[in-house]
Amino acid sequence: MNDDQLLRYSRHILLDELGIEGQQRLLAAHALVIGAGGLGSPVALYLATAGVGTLTIVDDDTVDLTNLQRQIVHNVERIGRPKAESAAQTLHGINPEVRVNALRERADPARLNELVAQADVVLDCSDNFATRQAVNAACVAHAKPLVSGAAIGFDGQVSVYDTRDAVHPCYACLFPPDAPFEEARCAIMGVFAPLVGIIGSVQAAEALKLLAGVGNSLAGRLQMLDARHMEWTEIAIARAPECPVCQRR
Repeated sequence: MNDDQLLRYSRHILLDELGIEGQQRLLAAHALVIGAGGLGSPVALYLATAGVGTLTIVDDDTVDLTNLQRQIVHNVERIGRPKAESAAQTLHGINPEVRVNALRERADPARLNELVAQADVVLDCSDNFATRQAVNAACVAHAKPLVSGAAIGFDGQVSVYDTRDAVHPCYACLFPPDAPFEEARCAIMGVFAPLVGIIGSVQAAEALKLLAGVGNSLAGRLQMLDARHMEWTEIAIARAPECPVCQRR
């Protein structure tokens, strides 16, 4: 690391658990972020400020006025612009050393197969069930850790699905792809603005820990937040013996 990096990341380096070696691992890492909305905003901001060397951000949407209540990586001047490009501009302004690949596209399974293979960690910040399943399948296929978050109304959830360890479940173990699922969208249900910040920040923390090799991840545990009462509930989750995704790997 050069002198500027030693100064920029000094508060990380001071942490005994992280230090120079952990920070160097972050600088060399590549994180794939699916979605640049409510969850993707804090995720991208914290990964960039923490010094993750390469960020690939995938989102096919454009910035809308209704987004600005919670999607803090964007601003009013960028209404109508692609979210991935808007996020990249913000991140460059905070940490110009981070390489940001801004992809304005909806990643289908074939494209996800390419993108996941190139990443060290994947963060699912999408807002629909089909994308979450496709991201999970690609992560299982390439043995990449997946940090998944969701938020609607006042309720959020976050976990890590890391099938590099055979005991840990994948997303499909908990949410089977063929199970009936009713989509809940922010445009219909609403969402409490700070909720996505809380869940997205936990996602960023889990990704940084995985990349730096610090502490224990949320693999095998699902944390759920009721922001009305600021109450966290944690449940243990196990690999499903008949999971159609990770058991066929």
